[in-house]
Amino acid sequence: MTKKIMFLLLFSALFACKAAIQSGDAIDYNTAAIIKEANIYLTKRPITVTAFTCERSAGSIHDFYSEGDYWWPNPADLEGPYIRKDGQTNPNNFVAHRQAMRNLSRWVAALTAAYKVTGETKYADKALEHLKAWFIHPSTKMSAHLLYAQAIKGRVTGRGIGIIDTIHLIEVAKSISVLQSLNYLNAADLNGLKNWFNEYATWLNTHEYGLKEKDHGNNHSTWWAAQVAVFAELTNRADLMEVSRQQFKKLLSAQMDEQGGFPDELKRTKPYNYTLFNLEGYAVIAQIASTAEDNLWTFTTEKGNLATAFNFMFPFIKNKSTWAYPPDIQHFNELPIQSASLLFAGKNYNNSAYLSTWGNLSTQRQSKEIDRNFPLRQLILWED
Repeated sequence: MTKKIMFLLLFSALFACKAAIQSGDAIDYNTAAIIKEANIYLTKRPITVTAFTCERSAGSIHDFYSEGDYWWPNPADLEGPYIRKDGQTNPNNFVAHRQAMRNLSRWVAALTAAYKVTGETKYADKALEHLKAWFIHPSTKMSAHLLYAQAIKGRVTGRGIGIIDTIHLIEVAKSISVLQSLNYLNAADLNGLKNWFNEYATWLNTHEYGLKEKDHGNNHSTWWAAQVAVFAELTNRADLMEVSRQQFKKLLSAQMDEQGGFPDELKRTKPYNYTLFNLEGYAVIAQIASTAEDNLWTFTTEKGNLATAFNFMFPFIKNKSTWAYPPDIQHFNELPIQSASLLFAGKNYNNSAYLSTWGNLSTQRQSKEIDRNFPLRQLILWED
């Protein structure tokens, strides 16, 4: 073989490798870490909302209950209605149902991911045990609504913005879709799971709380649409998928400025966190709801498209010291992390800089607050 031919072969191999990295084919999902984590969760027993009650809840034992993050006792009237402190989470609020749902999301996603990479049914069996407890078994399942989420003592028993609590069902629904695609679920279990998510998705798009959240305006509306898209994918609801698609277009037109920033998020007390959080929601919608005929990754408003928003934020992800806005009042040093949005954008925009930066970010979530704000943990589940 001549040196020229050897050079051409080497060049071809390097070009193919670069192309694979740019397209996402060579993404390292660290399967060893996935399996290690899933092995820990093999010992976890299902714990649903029925395991915890709060005397301040107006609902039943099956109803999810949470309290507004930024609401605190009034020093001038300790027994009176709570007052708001934006960006400051009250550590004494009831969070047991939230924690149980985050555990469900974390455990089921890891177990499903391990099943996907190993084919060992012990992982899928354990994931299904949790899923049936939460969504099928009459004695332990959660009601398919969110009437009592983000309540405020002395003010309201629940609010539409509480719907953001169920962003942690997104990867649960995705796990069910993966288990279905791997032909693991029997018809009865699959139908039972789909029925719950279909009922909840319908509630999101018909109840007063759901419709208020849909039109709330900032990241709440973005994540409403993200949930609807993922639940619609699982339940084969083309009508709701179209609702999510149209909501994406409406929100991007309204939320993003000409530079690609989200003013509603940048004016908050945690502008860095909320901008990343909002981008994460948009990326989920675009990843799920895009079609060949209606690609949300390239949908363009008069101010730009989703790439405009990523181009605005990317320099601050790559080098946070250049952040041009006030630092977050909490958890600023814990971001950015290796979350879904930059990976999805890197693959869909064929952007090697995005993918390289994503690969160098930390996977560690240093606090419950950061873990709460980034609900996608097992990104291999989103790989076709």
